[in-house]
Amino acid sequence: MIKVTYKNCAYEIEDKMAVCDFLKNIVNANVEEILACKVFNEVKTLNFVIDRDCDIEALDATTSDGNRIYVRGLVFIMLKAFEELYPNKKFIVNYSLGHSLFCESTTDFIFTDEDIEKITTRMKEIVDANLPIDKKVLTIEEAMHVYEKAGKEDKLGLLQTRMKSHGSMYQCGDTLNYFYGVMPISTGYMKYFDLIKYERGVLLVYPRRFEPTKVEKVKDSKKLYATFDEYDKIHKILGIENLASLNKLTKEGKSGELIRVSEALHEKKIANIADMIASDRKRKLVLIAGPSSSGKTTFAQRLGIQLKVNGIETVTLSMDNYFVERKDTPKDENGNYDFECLEAIDIELFNKQLVALLNGEEVELPTFDFTDGTRKYLGNKAKLGENQVLVVEGIHGLNEKLTSSVPRENKFKVYISALTTLNIDDCNRISTSDTRLLRRMLRDCKYRSHGPSATIKMWASVRRGEEKYIFPFQEEADAMFNSSLVYEIAVLKPYIEPLLASVEYDSPEFSEAKRLYEFLSYFITIEDKEIPINSIMREFIGGGCFYR
Repeated sequence: MIKVTYKNCAYEIEDKMAVCDFLKNIVNANVEEILACKVFNEVKTLNFVIDRDCDIEALDATTSDGNRIYVRGLVFIMLKAFEELYPNKKFIVNYSLGHSLFCESTTDFIFTDEDIEKITTRMKEIVDANLPIDKKVLTIEEAMHVYEKAGKEDKLGLLQTRMKSHGSMYQCGDTLNYFYGVMPISTGYMKYFDLIKYERGVLLVYPRRFEPTKVEKVKDSKKLYATFDEYDKIHKILGIENLASLNKLTKEGKSGELIRVSEALHEKKIANIADMIASDRKRKLVLIAGPSSSGKTTFAQRLGIQLKVNGIETVTLSMDNYFVERKDTPKDENGNYDFECLEAIDIELFNKQLVALLNGEEVELPTFDFTDGTRKYLGNKAKLGENQVLVVEGIHGLNEKLTSSVPRENKFKVYISALTTLNIDDCNRISTSDTRLLRRMLRDCKYRSHGPSATIKMWASVRRGEEKYIFPFQEEADAMFNSSLVYEIAVLKPYIEPLLASVEYDSPEFSEAKRLYEFLSYFITIEDKEIPINSIMREFIGGGCFYR
């Protein structure tokens, strides 16, 4: 007998059995909502065969793994529909805009309303047919033959740099493709989606994780799109179409030039933002906001240097010193203190001091004692001179409610994030969230004595705060700064791999650590010796001039 534990209940089966059959016939679970499972603390398809004692966890679209699998399945269905309708055209998934993926084709193919209607209709037919999605294990030679025959150069180049003898592909009817990660076992799971014409391509809209059956209207993100598009075009000029081309440059010994050009682009963008601030001297308040591990600290330092070039000095206020007393801090739905909500800030005091400083008055700044949760005054005073601007960094910086006492024309808002434009291949994008998670994992380990498990464990909570308090306001920014560097994951790889490998097999965070470890295996390492000391990368790997 094989003993299987599911939702803290023990079951016995007489012979080995696929997980989907176990859930359907033994547990009587609603398998229509279950996309995959965790077995032996690893994410598996529902066709995984139980052949020994184990614990099983079902993954639906409300889980982070399940949500990724849902979106991955949607991309496969869209790829299948597109290739059937336009067999001689290339389908490309570029980057994320809110809860949607911006997809396009080659420059000679612009999506029309008619195209989108045809693709939507075919996708719905594929979903309704509930076609099986089968996993195929091929040797690297077999996979290369498939890709060569299909003309998929993006995948051919990637296979040539991987040190594995076999690889997994997924097949649905005549459509065969590689996907980074587990897939649903059939097309019927991906019922909820929308396609919207956008710029030269189309947005594939999917449900949010916490509302898996609801497809919300997508907010227009013109500024975010323009920022992504700008970096995407620059990378293509540099010959970086995808990860295979980055690995090729690295193997050819050209990573140094790539680092220098990437860093020059950052410096130019920061200088442009400083020029924008200097061009209107009424804007005396600079607000910097962005999600975790975006490099806000380094950006603020480098912006200050570029403002000095324009004859402007900076005075910095830390939002951390304006928390309300601990006893007055709001609590979340679980009864824990919610330090990320706007109400955790003493907005009245903050605005009072902002107005005083902008009027040229001297104020005594508070210092928040995080040990006892109280605000103290230790004699720290500040005054804003005529050729100075006030710089405030914090997650609520783009929200007008934070600085309601200051007229909008006196403020300059900057949104910063690591907006990753490098993709693994045409259908497998690299998540901006993953890039930031790797950055934070290294920073937490080096400077905060937090192991990788602790960072992974808290990441879902961090992401919820970003979704609620940062992303809805990003289009309010006067300027956007993309802090990502096309070479950075290849540099982070040797730092991060040992951390991920240290996560124990029985740890709840093991499956996520394994996913990230597998992800890093696609990259050829780039040494950090040519990274300048003022680079945003130095905020995470160390050796920077702002952190000595």
